[in-house]
Amino acid sequence: MIEKALTSADVEFVTTLHGEEPVSFQVLLQPRGEQADRLLRAIDDVALGELDEAVREGETPEGEDALSVGQRALEVSLAALRASGSGAEGRLIEDHPLDALKSLVEEAGADEVIVLTDPHYVEEFFHRDWASRARHKVGVPVLKLFSHSKA
Repeated sequence: MIEKALTSADVEFVTTLHGEEPVSFQVLLQPRGEQADRLLRAIDDVALGELDEAVREGETPEGEDALSVGQRALEVSLAALRASGSGAEGRLIEDHPLDALKSLVEEAGADEVIVLTDPHYVEEFFHRDWASRARHKVGVPVLKLFSHSKA
């Protein structure tokens, strides 16, 4: 699960986690949520000392406007994974991301789940982040990683 386009550092990191063993990825990307998520993102930005980012949260596309941005981020991520020599398929998810993740794990026979995001301190503190919630739902190990840089 990702929330934005993978950077080249992210691709290198996830594709080398298992050494030389061939891997393939099933990527789920959830575009930005609705306005209710904006406050949590702004608090995270402040906690990271990124005050300029907190102020600009209102400029980030959300909801329906985020779908085209999300589709492009997914396409870029899949192309980068494939260029690294890995198999990669993916899709956008809009509703019930953990249900979609659980279904995908079952369909694909996945060995593990990687959740790659920016830090979300408020959600993590209350164990409401994707990785914490997925650990109780998907039935395979869940590895939580932080993106190497802003995309």
